[in-house]
Amino acid sequence: MHRRDLLRLGAGAAGWSMLAPRGPGDGGVGQDADRMAWWRDARFGMFIHFGLYSTLGGEWKGAPAGSHEWIRNNAKIPHEEYIPLVEGFDPRGFDADAWVAAAKDAGQKYLVVTTKHHEGFSLFDSAVTGYDVMSTPFRRDIMRELADACRRHGIRIGWYYSIMDWYHPDYLPRRDWEQRDATAASFARYVAFMQAQLRELLTNYGDISILWFDGQWERTWNHALGVSLHDYCRAIAPDVVINNRVDGGGDPDSAGGRGPVGDFRTPEQEVPATGLSGLDWESCITMNKNWGWSKFDHDWKSVSELIGLLVETASKGGNLLLNVGPMGDGRFPPQSIDGLRGIGHWMRVNGAAIYGTRATPFADAPVRATLRGTRLNLFIDPWRPGPLLLPGMTAAPHRAYLLADPGAGPLETRATPGGVELRLPERAPGPIWPVVVMEFDEALPG
Repeated sequence: MHRRDLLRLGAGAAGWSMLAPRGPGDGGVGQDADRMAWWRDARFGMFIHFGLYSTLGGEWKGAPAGSHEWIRNNAKIPHEEYIPLVEGFDPRGFDADAWVAAAKDAGQKYLVVTTKHHEGFSLFDSAVTGYDVMSTPFRRDIMRELADACRRHGIRIGWYYSIMDWYHPDYLPRRDWEQRDATAASFARYVAFMQAQLRELLTNYGDISILWFDGQWERTWNHALGVSLHDYCRAIAPDVVINNRVDGGGDPDSAGGRGPVGDFRTPEQEVPATGLSGLDWESCITMNKNWGWSKFDHDWKSVSELIGLLVETASKGGNLLLNVGPMGDGRFPPQSIDGLRGIGHWMRVNGAAIYGTRATPFADAPVRATLRGTRLNLFIDPWRPGPLLLPGMTAAPHRAYLLADPGAGPLETRATPGGVELRLPERAPGPIWPVVVMEFDEALPG
């Protein structure tokens, strides 16, 4: 499509050419301005994948097994051999305050943790199953400690919950390689079990901000069941934000998905090329290649790459849910800690260009940008001293400055026939994703 087909001329006080307004709207995902307001402003959260699989670190009987939260399926571990892992689950290095403090230090505003992954093991004290953390040597309700720690640190807490369950006797279908008899299984009983656990999670731990469903793609889960479960949870917790994977009606791993139930879309391991205009969305992405802890995965993203992902999602109007897979002893991997600290250092200087922002108003620009009221934030990477043309803008801002060094004085700007020209100084204010702020007299469209 030609650029002229994307632009709308003369829109708004700044007098520039811009995209049609981007942000939450229609498109099948439920919208509630009050419920979603904090989530839209947060922009950045932490995902945590922790479970029995974490104790294995991707290794089964001395060999790597790949995709490590899926190790039971990938290594085809028999039911009777996997279940005894509960006897060795004793993560004595777990410290809820340390986990939450790491998120807060990184500038993350919310935390989503696996209460039950596909393996079926519950990391909380559940009255409806014996396959939970209270049956292990650890015997501490990890969700209780995390919920309490989040409130102490001012971080919102969210629960990941897998619809798919490889342990429960009533979940269907079984793995195609399993030998367990399923003739007496009742999927309706399994749905009742899920409802009981979700009621526990939504009533026993104070206010919960997010329900993050997964594992909904098998043939037993359909749109009607998704609507029913969504409404069930919404009746218990009216303000909880629910992702679209509760619905069995579409593919949540595609950028757009199709399921009409849920508050936000969930592209996985990608940032959609042009964002998802008119929709709330959140990219969930790992710091290396795996969600769960892997002793074999050393492909860690650099601090610059991680910040680049955050800048990209915010500039396209989405949130970033960045994953950490704690080690089997309950501690974060050192590489994850280093990455989070690097992001936090950047966010303490540049967070105002991320929080509470909306997507770039430009259809075509040489840099990434976010919008907040009268401020346009430009992310300059790589740094390019001298003139930088912003095509489509016809009115210069009343002030432009470096976010990392606002006292250094204003930057020169001028309107030209081709757009506004911004002159950048020789030296960048920092080595990673420096930000230039342009302030206008009126709120900008976007």
